[in-house]
Amino acid sequence: MASEDLAGTLAAVLGGRGLRVQSYDSGPAGETPAQVRLRKNVCYVVLAVFLNEQDEVLLIQEAKKECRGSWYLPAGRMEPRETIVEALQREVKEEAGLQCEPLTLLSVEERGPSWIRFVFLARPTGGILKTPKEADAESLQAGWYPRTSLPTPLRAHDILHLIELAAQYRQQARHPLLLPQELPCSLVCQRLVATFTSVQTVWVLVGTVGMPHLPITACGFAPIEQRGGIKMAVLRLLQECLTLHHLAVETKGLLGLQHLGKDQTDGICLNVLVTVAFRNPGIQNEPPKVRGENFFWWKVVEEDLQSQLLQRLQESSVVPINR
Repeated sequence: MASEDLAGTLAAVLGGRGLRVQSYDSGPAGETPAQVRLRKNVCYVVLAVFLNEQDEVLLIQEAKKECRGSWYLPAGRMEPRETIVEALQREVKEEAGLQCEPLTLLSVEERGPSWIRFVFLARPTGGILKTPKEADAESLQAGWYPRTSLPTPLRAHDILHLIELAAQYRQQARHPLLLPQELPCSLVCQRLVATFTSVQTVWVLVGTVGMPHLPITACGFAPIEQRGGIKMAVLRLLQECLTLHHLAVETKGLLGLQHLGKDQTDGICLNVLVTVAFRNPGIQNEPPKVRGENFFWWKVVEEDLQSQLLQRLQESSVVPINR
């Protein structure tokens, strides 16, 4: 692949667009990456934050026995053969009575590759707010409440951070609007935009097996990868080509999300921005040496791409991934 093709790939990923996953560069040791199946080895959760012009947040009152009467944001588990957006719209309709449109992904939360929650900022587009007369097994009712004066009890306080994240995004967006791209994938994997920067110059790690490409690492489901979270797959790939003991590696966040959910393809690909730096920079102006022949550092020379990358890195202009 010529440099211009790599530039096109990088531009697509930075623009939130998806690229099909054809293969992967790193897999979990001692296991073949599992075909992903909802209700079998993975659980995806969708959650929506709605804020109106009066700075009120939409909450639903839980009907489930273990938390009946408590309040929470509209949320629920994805079902097989749903897209992420379809799941979000279904959960909001069931729990709040409203049709909705997701505006952007706000956050991705994970407890290892087998449990991932997608948090969206959304807006209502129709429907009628659910009242106690429509109470059912999904929820007792829904209502708008001042962001600074929420009803009690809350089912869990983890939503407070998400509500504030939505309010901050509405006031000043830290990252571009981002919605899932509908592309099939059979694994839980991550496409790395792994960067090294020096004096306004950026290098990106490229895989060489087949055509040059942005590296992909498949997540494993063994206990060690579950406990360590999805960052373990990133570190595993980098460990295979770099000497990490003198390097600092950080996943900055999400540049894009790919999933389809049709035809039993329940996998996802997270396009992630990663930084690699020397722990003691000194006068190191070149990226760390790559072991083997499966990867190399590509120097980004296109000014527009270089400035986009530097801006994303300096401003952390990515969707956060939280554990």
